[in-house]
Amino acid sequence: MKIGCPTEIKPQEFRVGMTPNAALEAVARGHSVLIQTGAGLGAGFTDEDYITAGAAIIDTAEEIFATADMIVKVKEPQAGERKMLREGQLLFTYLHLAPDPEQTHDLIASGCTAIAYETVTDDRGGLPLLAPMSEVAGRLAPQVGAWTLQKANGGRGVLMGGVPGVGPAKVVVMGGGVVGTHAAKIAAGMGADVTVLDRSLPRLKYLDDVFGGTFKNQYSTAGSTAELIRDADMVIGAVLIPGAAAPKLISRAQLGDMKPGAVLVDVAIDQGGCFETSKATTHADPIYDVDGIMHYCVANMPGAVARTSTIALGNATMPFMLALAGKGWKQACADDAHLLAGLNVHAGKLTYYAVGEALGLDVMSPQLAIK
Repeated sequence: MKIGCPTEIKPQEFRVGMTPNAALEAVARGHSVLIQTGAGLGAGFTDEDYITAGAAIIDTAEEIFATADMIVKVKEPQAGERKMLREGQLLFTYLHLAPDPEQTHDLIASGCTAIAYETVTDDRGGLPLLAPMSEVAGRLAPQVGAWTLQKANGGRGVLMGGVPGVGPAKVVVMGGGVVGTHAAKIAAGMGADVTVLDRSLPRLKYLDDVFGGTFKNQYSTAGSTAELIRDADMVIGAVLIPGAAAPKLISRAQLGDMKPGAVLVDVAIDQGGCFETSKATTHADPIYDVDGIMHYCVANMPGAVARTSTIALGNATMPFMLALAGKGWKQACADDAHLLAGLNVHAGKLTYYAVGEALGLDVMSPQLAIK
């Protein structure tokens, strides 16, 4: 198979879809790997690194899209990239379709087959291709939130860990999954007073057993949320419904109950955001003010630490990428129900029910698609 990896063109996106190690593994299995020149530079990989791995360096994205059987990326294809997709071509990347009707319609119209990293599952009910970026984003959230809390950036001017005689920042983490757990660990490590909210009692028990001395947890209700955010210096939104739009957990009206200069960090922004006032931002202009509350809603947070993120993502995606290339997507998905769960679009049809529900579109069964 010809596997193509173009340079990411989303603003301030420095990750790359394939590492040189992944290219080496693919070439060793008889596949051709086409890398756009400079694609890996943001993550610290040179063209020479890919050449050494056996890949071919291609000047333009247009040539890669025109030539490759499978396109491997990080972020969802942008409008110009979607125009280059063709019938029968395989796209393997993050998609986040539920809050993005324009992308969804373009992918359906292209006739391509699109497998989304974020909906591939595992036998423990996890999302193995989302998890490494969730870990990165979770660990980044308190870091960027602490920066936003600085007075010069519009925040309350509160130090996360306080100092002797002055209490620490109060941080509320909404969601106790991968993002929330990593966010809570880092925030607590910075010395903050951290409370995690979740609606799963087994998850709360796990968090209490493992982290009981590090941060607190509480069952999530509208009442407990309202009470905690009134006193919070920072709220980190870390909720996820796989493949679907994120629920709105804080309304605009509730911002008036929060402390002026408090910070909202919305890690769920790729899925539409979990605060009513959230809108996607970029690393170049990451924060904005609504009613005196600072919002950090960068849609590709892990892109800020591109090398760490690229290697972590490559470790997770490589086995699936090699299966798709070695067997073809239909056989690979037939052999692996977890990979089949990643199928979102095929041959002009939407094949993921949560996206169809979010956007009001008809859905074809993925099991039918592989037949």
